[in-house]
Amino acid sequence: MLQWVISKFKRKRTETHEPEAEANNHEPEAPKPPLEFKLILVGDGGVGKTTLVKRHMTGEFQKKYIPTLGVEVNRVRFMTNCGPIIFNVWDTAGQEKFGGLRDGYYVRSDCAIVMFDVTSRTTYQNVPNWFQDVQRAVGKIPSVLVGNKVDVAERQVKAQNITYHRKFGIQYYDVSAKTNFNFEKPFLWLARQLTKQRELKFVGEFATLPKIPTCTSAAHISEERAKLKEAQDIPISDDGDDSDL
Repeated sequence: MLQWVISKFKRKRTETHEPEAEANNHEPEAPKPPLEFKLILVGDGGVGKTTLVKRHMTGEFQKKYIPTLGVEVNRVRFMTNCGPIIFNVWDTAGQEKFGGLRDGYYVRSDCAIVMFDVTSRTTYQNVPNWFQDVQRAVGKIPSVLVGNKVDVAERQVKAQNITYHRKFGIQYYDVSAKTNFNFEKPFLWLARQLTKQRELKFVGEFATLPKIPTCTSAAHISEERAKLKEAQDIPISDDGDDSDL
């Protein structure tokens, strides 16, 4: 009788501790795979498209312009508070002689960055053509307009003349590929649109720091930011200011 009671007590004790043992042996969940999106980066040749990508990947600033032949694809990874995100950036050639090839590169794109050079009026005048090309090939996708080289003191395309994005409800950012000014903003805006996460933020280093010293003053950048903000309140005429560029 005594042996039966002892045996029953041991069996009950073992059954009681089994769930705890299972809990201790439970393996942690594997990390979620990163979300991946195809991003097409378009604009005239020489506006800084390749430099934008290289700065995020290596910190390199390309002083000498080397034209992209056809297309170059790079994986740009960002860590966010909602998990990792990868943009497969298709850096397309801006030269007109490659124009016939571009439509094939646009297929299945999730988003786009259209870039112009604020020191070149012609590159801004061609912005509507780039947006039309993208929309014709893939329809309406989340897109950002970017004005590069705002670190240059004498810009030809003034803030009050940049009105295309306001007419069509497109997000716009002044950026500098040389100084990293606003460098992450286009990617962050697109990430929030694609994930439907308005509170999404980049964590850690979202862009590699410049490897060269920069001489652009904070006052100059602040002044350009103020001009752009002031320009947002200027009414847009039916003809627009674009025709004056």
